[in-house]
Amino acid sequence: MTELTGRHVLGITVGAFTVIIAVNLVMAYKAVSTFPGLEVKNSYVASQVFDANRTAQQGLGWTLTPTYDGGEVRLAFTDTRGNPVTLGGLSVLVGRPTEARDDTRPDFVRRDGAYVAQATLRPGKWMMHVEAEALDGTAFRQRIDLFVKG
Repeated sequence: MTELTGRHVLGITVGAFTVIIAVNLVMAYKAVSTFPGLEVKNSYVASQVFDANRTAQQGLGWTLTPTYDGGEVRLAFTDTRGNPVTLGGLSVLVGRPTEARDDTRPDFVRRDGAYVAQATLRPGKWMMHVEAEALDGTAFRQRIDLFVKG
């Protein structure tokens, strides 16, 4: 058995701190390189109209039901009576929650009372930022988590 000397202790300590610092640097790089960006340019300005926008959206009484099957994303907007809603505009960002590399904006068309787009989504968790507009111009925004089975 060898004796534990000061050099051994120094080597163990330097090695441990080297591993800790290396892991921290890798994690910091990953955090910065996969950050998709800011949600709003000025959070204070956005907060000033948040309640009014939310009240207007709730006044629409819409329910949004998303589905994904066989390479097709389907968004069904219904009113309080369960009838399909006709939109004045629709923009959807589909991507992973943790990185922007797979982000896409599919082109939706109205079919059978719903809005449908072709999209190839690999298995796992996806999120959709849905921005729709009522015929009267009222904005409807919702973030949806979508799980694709594989």
